[in-house]
Amino acid sequence: MPSDRRIDLSPPVSDEIRTTTCYMCACRCGIKVHLKDGRLRYIEGNRDHPVNKGVLCAKGSAGIMQQESPAKLQKPLKRVGPRGSGEFEEIEWDEALEIATGWLSDIRKTDPRKLAFFTGRDQSQSLTGWWATQFGTPNYAAHGGFCSVNMAAGGLYSIGGSFWEFGEPDWERAKLFMMFGVAEDHDSNPIKMGLSTLRQRGAKFVSVNPVRTGYSAVADEWIGITPGSDGLFVLALVHELLKAGKVDARYLADYSNAPWLVLSDPEGPEDGLFARDEDGTPLVWDRVEERTRPWSDKDAKPALSGEVTLPDGRKARPVFQLLAERYLDESYAPEAVAERTGLSAETIKRLAAELAHTAFSEEVVVEQPWTDWRGVRHERMVGRPVALHAMRGISAHSNGFHTCRSLHLLQMLLGAVDSPGSFRYKPPYPQSAPPPVKPSGKPQQVLPETPLPGPHLGFVQGPEDLLVDAEGEPQRIDKAFSWENPLSAHGLMHMVITNAWKGDPYKIDTLFLYMANMAWNSAMNTTGTIQMLTDKDPETGEYRIPHIIYSDAFFSETVPYADLVLPDTTYLERWDCISLLDRPISDAEAAADSIRQPVLTPGRDVRPFQDVLIDLGARLGLPGLTKEDGSPRYPGGYKDYLVGHERKPGVGPLAGWRGEDGASQGRGAPNKEQLDRYIENGCFWRHEIPEEGHFFKFANQAYLDWAVGMGFLPDSSPVMLQLYSEPQQKFRLAAQGHGDVQPPERERRRILDHFDPLPIWYAPFEDETESADDFPIHAVSQRPMAMYHSWGSQNAWLRQIHGHNVLYLSETLAKELGLEEDDWVWVESRHGRIKVPSRAMRGVNDKTVWTWNAIGKRAGAWNLSEDAPESTKGFLLNHLIDELLPDQGSGYRYAVSDPVTGQAAWYDLRVRLQKAAEPGWEAEAVKRKPLKRPPGLKPAPRDLAYFGKGGKS
Repeated sequence: MPSDRRIDLSPPVSDEIRTTTCYMCACRCGIKVHLKDGRLRYIEGNRDHPVNKGVLCAKGSAGIMQQESPAKLQKPLKRVGPRGSGEFEEIEWDEALEIATGWLSDIRKTDPRKLAFFTGRDQSQSLTGWWATQFGTPNYAAHGGFCSVNMAAGGLYSIGGSFWEFGEPDWERAKLFMMFGVAEDHDSNPIKMGLSTLRQRGAKFVSVNPVRTGYSAVADEWIGITPGSDGLFVLALVHELLKAGKVDARYLADYSNAPWLVLSDPEGPEDGLFARDEDGTPLVWDRVEERTRPWSDKDAKPALSGEVTLPDGRKARPVFQLLAERYLDESYAPEAVAERTGLSAETIKRLAAELAHTAFSEEVVVEQPWTDWRGVRHERMVGRPVALHAMRGISAHSNGFHTCRSLHLLQMLLGAVDSPGSFRYKPPYPQSAPPPVKPSGKPQQVLPETPLPGPHLGFVQGPEDLLVDAEGEPQRIDKAFSWENPLSAHGLMHMVITNAWKGDPYKIDTLFLYMANMAWNSAMNTTGTIQMLTDKDPETGEYRIPHIIYSDAFFSETVPYADLVLPDTTYLERWDCISLLDRPISDAEAAADSIRQPVLTPGRDVRPFQDVLIDLGARLGLPGLTKEDGSPRYPGGYKDYLVGHERKPGVGPLAGWRGEDGASQGRGAPNKEQLDRYIENGCFWRHEIPEEGHFFKFANQAYLDWAVGMGFLPDSSPVMLQLYSEPQQKFRLAAQGHGDVQPPERERRRILDHFDPLPIWYAPFEDETESADDFPIHAVSQRPMAMYHSWGSQNAWLRQIHGHNVLYLSETLAKELGLEEDDWVWVESRHGRIKVPSRAMRGVNDKTVWTWNAIGKRAGAWNLSEDAPESTKGFLLNHLIDELLPDQGSGYRYAVSDPVTGQAAWYDLRVRLQKAAEPGWEAEAVKRKPLKRPPGLKPAPRDLAYFGKGGKS
């Protein structure tokens, strides 16, 4: 071929390349952004980045079309018509900030509780939460209560860490990997790379999930469990392991509270608590010297079984004895749980045997000496190569907290927590179980013009830590950390609007939302939420929620219901921080964090929300955001804050290149050139753990000393794994009438039933309603790998992959209903009904139907045309979910939430199906009137392209 006709396979696409961090999902992958003439041209993965090592998914690549989205808001908006009408006028930033400052200033001067500040998938929660403490309101939380608080709390109360952002499987050494309920959009690039590593090594991958898609589709074995029964299945595995004697007794004795003595004092105020010495240290029974000794006595030889009599005459038994007595009961036998779980007894027994064989007959060894907290030198690191991983599928049930604890119980019994081949902690974890941080917001702590003394979110150790008044009534608008939801470590985002509308436990003045599409995709009950946002008090004619401020980069379904809209930038137009104070990008062998830098300049009158929040803080005179003379502490906005803020001396949002010379890691004085160092390094920092500290971090002296030096731990004491959770027993004792702080009478039975120091299983609440038999099918949703929350399904490229959705059901169920391919069905719950297209498939539990989430759109939203398939062919199961349970006879309706943590239980949904006579949409929830385009948004182009005729950045 003549040289002048050769095709250039790698033409230059850019004249500048800048690094930053992706925000198309929660993976936080490193990316290289290619620019040409200052415009976005191409996005590729950063091969040097520790999270994705250059891998980039469809979402990340489609960041181009997120930037080119015609739905980007253009200017601050003030509502001039009724809520929901879409009638706004454009205003200048000065006016917008004056309005917000006026509303917020009045609240702060009188009653800070009247501000409810809640954020969605916000990756700057260390800032937003700290801002709310400076304001003084107790009402702050983020997305976690809607998504994964059961996962986080279940792990942090058990092992001082948790799955996903707090830990990861040992992909390089695991020989048996079990995954429970992980959505395809969660941690997708690291998981895909990890699964590839597993498969190349020949390790077995077992997926436990009602639906076989995505990760489950490539598993060696799919366990199609009935939704909400995972915990029962796991405890049946525990039963089999105990029955066969396949537990790591030495690991449990050395590293867990298995030998700690538990008092048996029926009717007494300390029944079920740990026996302690005069210093308050839990005791063990030394089987050699036959006497009690503190668990921390390095020479103790603790017993795991038996019953002893203490000097005061009370009886006590080791935790492991109680555990064995409970789970060896035949109610946990595979035959007893088979029908409920949808699994055969033979399958459960076989999987238990495989776990035992892999853990104890195929141990893996890392030839690395290490020293444990007792000073014992180990020449090798011996591990149990069984790794577990779990996420929202088991978390979003009303029994999810105990299910998560059951998984950690299984890991601990096998010796498979932070050993080679198992689950591994990511710094700054492990922390003590639970961590020592307690929530702030007690009545005496909430005062006008006064910051809270500590963070909003934390870990309750007992009833005395609850945020309730003298009568036991909740002090937060979402009722977090109350007797209804005591261990609600992430708050209850899904209950804010309902409680504010009801004025329960009190009325608020301003609802301040960021990145929380709570009128649509982030609402348990979409139709009801919209009604509450627009409802007026008939006595006053005013809205029941007087003021709503909303910040978003895009025209989401929530924008029309705001009174004041503060337009945000995109992730390519601002500074951001993925901080060790929040949810960092660490891996099992290093601490890491990262930044986003602005690689594009907005062509709109918008501002980064973080800058707006800091500006508002200065205008309000918040102590942490102003100097002594009243001037702004961070005049350069978030960029100044990232470098200059210190949460405590030497500890700030970013851990890399600290100290005036930039030579310190983890802790050190602020460094004015810190952001430059991050940019030079690809916008991330990674600091490795000493090799001796890579495993057994909870008891490894090298790791514990390193973590103290980094500021992660207050001292180098070991983190003891908690098979038995004493904080839960304290709540049970309170419900029995012991202690100074006791629950209202209405809550006693609920506490007794659901607070247990050992993991339990109970049926999801929807299974126990009077109407449960009328709705025999479980209904769940999941996000596809190419979408992430509602902002991904407006993306021009990703829409071509998933432009609409259908209801999937098993071939068996389809045959029972007489359904053919693409027939329409009525789906009805106790709350509502919708008519949707259906499709049969093989890989789904016979008692379950499912669909993709976040695809269905309100007509006109996101600047999509009114006939867009997302509106005409897409739907949400949210229309069928009630955020409240039926009245059980007391006159009070509890939230559809886990009673321990308040986690939204939207996977508890039960429905019934009926074949529709005619196709087509008929549900009012889907047919709702199209939204009006706000001022400044031009009609979207029919053909949207990048670097061509389409929209502009």
